[in-house]
Amino acid sequence: MVAIIDWFTRKVLVWRISNTLEADFCVEALNEAAHKFGSPEIMNTDQGSQLTSFAWTDRLRVSVR
Repeated sequence: MVAIIDWFTRKVLVWRISNTLEADFCVEALNEAAHKFGSPEIMNTDQGSQLTSFAWTDRLRVSVR
């Protein structure tokens, strides 16, 4: 499960759930959040395998202001 939450308002912007350890669903959630709410200035994550994967970190390099 991944949830992208606005740190200030604590509002859940986007969430996804998957039964695999692949990073695709996390990247899709980030893409949706960036499309709907703009690119984040800061992205705080745990060190889960999906959130340290190349697909995730590469997407963050593109989207974080």
